[in-house]
Amino acid sequence: MNLSQTIHKYSDNLYHPLSGKTRKRILNSSVSFGLLFTLAVSSSTSQKINEWPGFHGAGGLLYTAGSTINQTFVYAFDLTGKLVWKKPNGKAWSTTLSYASSYTGSRSTPTFDSGIIYHLGETGRLAAFSSKNGEEIWSRDLVKDFDAGPSEYGYSESVLVDDDYLYARPAGKKGFVVCLNKLNGKLIWANTEIPGSEGYSSLIINESVGYRQVIGSSSNCYFGLDAESGRLLWKVNFENQRELNITDATAFNDYVFISSGYGKGSMLFKLRSSGKEIIPETVWQTELMDNHHGGIILHNGYLYGSGSNSRGWFCLDFQTGKQLWNSDGKGSLTFAGGMLYLLDEKGTMKLVRATPDKYEIHGEFKVPAGGKGPFWSHPVVFGGRLYIRHSDKLFVYDISGNLPGL
Repeated sequence: MNLSQTIHKYSDNLYHPLSGKTRKRILNSSVSFGLLFTLAVSSSTSQKINEWPGFHGAGGLLYTAGSTINQTFVYAFDLTGKLVWKKPNGKAWSTTLSYASSYTGSRSTPTFDSGIIYHLGETGRLAAFSSKNGEEIWSRDLVKDFDAGPSEYGYSESVLVDDDYLYARPAGKKGFVVCLNKLNGKLIWANTEIPGSEGYSSLIINESVGYRQVIGSSSNCYFGLDAESGRLLWKVNFENQRELNITDATAFNDYVFISSGYGKGSMLFKLRSSGKEIIPETVWQTELMDNHHGGIILHNGYLYGSGSNSRGWFCLDFQTGKQLWNSDGKGSLTFAGGMLYLLDEKGTMKLVRATPDKYEIHGEFKVPAGGKGPFWSHPVVFGGRLYIRHSDKLFVYDISGNLPGL
């Protein structure tokens, strides 16, 4: 699993997106947050002012990415914040475009699988590292290998690993989405049927209508591919005014929920098999909860997330799109123990019960600034701790008293 991807199915159990383990949890109504330590991802004076990756925890280590002016790095820290290893992974992304120049910095969260860390640098270098010591196992240049043009905002996805395969989106002429052997990086298939330029969401996997599907986005659509062959199974035209689809799709059985910011809104469609075709049929569409890139949570039949133009935190009915509640704010979120951890872009963390009944805050605090820019990295709950990253600083909070036995 990787941190940047939304977890798409929830039950009354607490699912740890970093460990893959599910355990029963009861969250106390009395909430406390104790700051354990603050971790600097890089002490370099040439550190970029903005850093967007989240953290991924596995095997007793924390993994993330960061950059200096010219170089992107993958980092591993132990649970006390001590650096275990640091490895380069391609040039840092830069741009002369005035509207994009303030968003420099690393992007992708590393993906952990079976003792290997996979990371896609923002200029297209994909590499596999030993999770223990950072030794590089293999690498590929997605831009060169698949004839991809320069990315407007840099490669931002966290690559998807499923079984023996790794899926990524070079958005190139020789491969818009590709499937690689995760052990050596060799090409298995490449799909060139998808229209538009790169999307900035991460790919997800879902079993539906007889196919194991890889679902993702381009600048003007969301699509589903046969995970085995790479064949395009379906696509839904979905384009906002800036041609930026950033939010991961959310899939549940034969239903797929998509959302895009800048006023586009949200849509639920159902996949129907008709002979050799798969037809996406719209269930509902709304301008509400036009998610920028803070993520969507689906829990017990209800969707939670924030809107871009339709400002605020939302709860929508998954089957109907009906709004159950709305409150001020915009940001990213995660889920643990029946609770939503809502991190506002301005740095306020709020704890809200994941229920359609009402929006009720059970605790909140202000996160110290780790640098400049908005709080865009997604929060993480793992091992009785809450991890919040801003720029090149990671703030670690003890919440074990609120999640007993976690």
